[in-house]
Amino acid sequence: MSRFLTAAACVAIAASFTVDARAAYNPAAGKAVYDASCGMCHNTGMMSAPKIGVKADWTARMGQGLDKMVAKSIAGFNTMPAKGGNAKLTNQQVGDAVAYMVQQGK
Repeated sequence: MSRFLTAAACVAIAASFTVDARAAYNPAAGKAVYDASCGMCHNTGMMSAPKIGVKADWTARMGQGLDKMVAKSIAGFNTMPAKGGNAKLTNQQVGDAVAYMVQQGK
């Protein structure tokens, strides 16, 4: 019997662990990202972007979970380009910004 796990076994083991998305993202750090890269659309609702601080704009989105919201923001969704059009952002920075916006929409 091999002492090494196959790649499939490693993926299955990793998938069995869940990460608390709230702990994975830093809304405080996300504010700076938001101010620099997201505010232009989310302050005004440009191109149907959910407006920051407007609970009704965020309620349904929050129901899908933070991880899904972050994934859509990284990949792009509807009229929003990937990473909000700032390809220099890391996935972590995008997640932090989304967490900040969600926090403001509660």
